[in-house]
Amino acid sequence: MADRLRVLMVTSEWPTASNPHHVPFIVQQATFLRKAGIDLEIFPFRGGKRFDRYARAWRAVQKKIAQEKYDLVHAQWGQSGLLALPRRLPFVVTFRGDDLEGIIGRNGKQTRQGAVLKWISWLVARAADQVIIVSESLAYALPRRDYHVIPSGLDLQMFCPAPQAEARRKLGLSLNRRYVLFAGAAGNPRKRYSLARQAVGLLRDEIDVELLVAENVLHEQIPDYMNASDALLLTSLHEGSPNVVKEALACNLPVITTDVGDVRERIKDISGCTVLPDDRPETIVTSLRAVLNNGKRINGRPAVMHLDENILTQKVINIYQKALINIKPLTD
Repeated sequence: MADRLRVLMVTSEWPTASNPHHVPFIVQQATFLRKAGIDLEIFPFRGGKRFDRYARAWRAVQKKIAQEKYDLVHAQWGQSGLLALPRRLPFVVTFRGDDLEGIIGRNGKQTRQGAVLKWISWLVARAADQVIIVSESLAYALPRRDYHVIPSGLDLQMFCPAPQAEARRKLGLSLNRRYVLFAGAAGNPRKRYSLARQAVGLLRDEIDVELLVAENVLHEQIPDYMNASDALLLTSLHEGSPNVVKEALACNLPVITTDVGDVRERIKDISGCTVLPDDRPETIVTSLRAVLNNGKRINGRPAVMHLDENILTQKVINIYQKALINIKPLTD
């Protein structure tokens, strides 16, 4: 094995000129892998559920693998793994949620494309040398029991507690109003922004509260939003391992969340955080009222110190090394 491992990372999600703040957790992982000495090249593509785009991207990846000297391919999401098949190099794939659990449409039900995506991810998981999932809750959807759980990590120097008044001044927010943070894409049906908005709206008659939406903002600004807020509200229908919850804990921000992904494990022992028993607006209001009336920060940071991206990066590198040592027979 060369001293400097050369990895081709294939990802169907990556920042673009029109969406420069997209998938910060992937960008962060790539940054830390490079800092750790990995010679990492990113191959971003956007399939958009179109066969012709996947075909062009597949040809481009296969050409790169044939002509350039990579040690390993790492695919982010199951659909990205298609581009590495048939497998010519040691192959690692990270599954992050939708790829194994499907895509939720605006009617709240799984789409036909989501069913196809799950089938693709099943095939990719069988072909991979090493499989990473971001939470144990995704393991049920895998066709194998040998996997590694590595959640998206945290830059703990960026996400740390800061005075609320200072953060609010940076964002131009009122010093007296209560703010409930919704840190997700409002247009994504899976995030259920309308449910969060309805719940906060029900509280306005008794509390001066506003739903603060952090969408299309620099990842570096998210700590200001968290330190400026009084609570994080996650209303998602499903998630893998939502980074926003871990980031909130690192900032000691109270979390109110639906029971998705690994959130129950993350917040079970933290006073001031709540996993909702159901997703009725009235249930959310009860939890929000208690947190906002209490007005205190939580002691969440100790619970996420082990998620330091520096630590998790080394775990990913160890999995790369396992993939290189335990190579399956290559496809003819």
